Amino acid sequence: MSIPVKLEAFEGPLDLLLHLIDKNKVNIYDIPIVTITEQYMEYIKAMEEKNLEIMSEFLVMAATLLRIKSQMLLPVEVKEEEEVVDPRQELVERLLEYKMYKYVSYELKDKQMDAQLLMFKPSTIPLEISDYKEEIDISELLSDLTLAKLHTIFQSVMKRQVDKVDPIRSKFGKIEKEEINLSQKILEIQQYGLEHRTFSFRRLLERQTGKMDVIVTFLGILELMKMQRIEICQNDLFEDIMIHYLANDIAPVDDFSIE
Repeated sequence: MSIPVKLEAFEGPLDLLLHLIDKNKVNIYDIPIVTITEQYMEYIKAMEEKNLEIMSEFLVMAATLLRIKSQMLLPVEVKEEEEVVDPRQELVERLLEYKMYKYVSYELKDKQMDAQLLMFKPSTIPLEISDYKEEIDISELLSDLTLAKLHTIFQSVMKRQVDKVDPIRSKFGKIEKEEINLSQKILEIQQYGLEHRTFSFRRLLERQTGKMDVIVTFLGILELMKMQRIEICQNDLFEDIMIHYLANDIAPVDDFSIE
């Protein structure tokens, strides 16, 4: 008793070839024609579809693959100043074109599915006024229009555009975002603590080069306190805060759970 084998359905011979190329993970510009042809012929033999029109398309492609295979097995006589034509070139161009249209069809299908989620409110305008259009007398509208008035309107519009520009901020240069890594800052604080053991919080902040650096340093201190690698003390109100480094090593950044 034979074991039934369920085959994938393909839209045509080019679709099957693309499947074989992806399955074998080969370059579409350098198709191993012998391997692909053998696999293609095995699929043809195992096809359950008996529709002659569909089968004829697959058989025509099978003949094309066999022709290309035979051309590549024959020796090629190379003449001077003559380019060697790859027998696979035409097939590759057809596959690329089919692949492009296939992906475009997927995009259109996605847009169709998105469009099905849209809902439109039916028109509620009464029929007696839906076709009403106010009549405009152009000659009356432009009767008192002169070049002087047009110039005044133009100057007014231009002035509004100028007023939109901030005279101060428009002269600012490009503001670059400071890239400061919290994990790296924690390692720096640990290195500093390992060297000094007890140090001033204010002195640590004075070593920083900018506002963002100070903020990230403060966050690093909080993380080290949470990990119980440092402790802080302040003898009196408004006095300098002293930091004591408790560990005898530097913990890797991966050991920290930074939230």
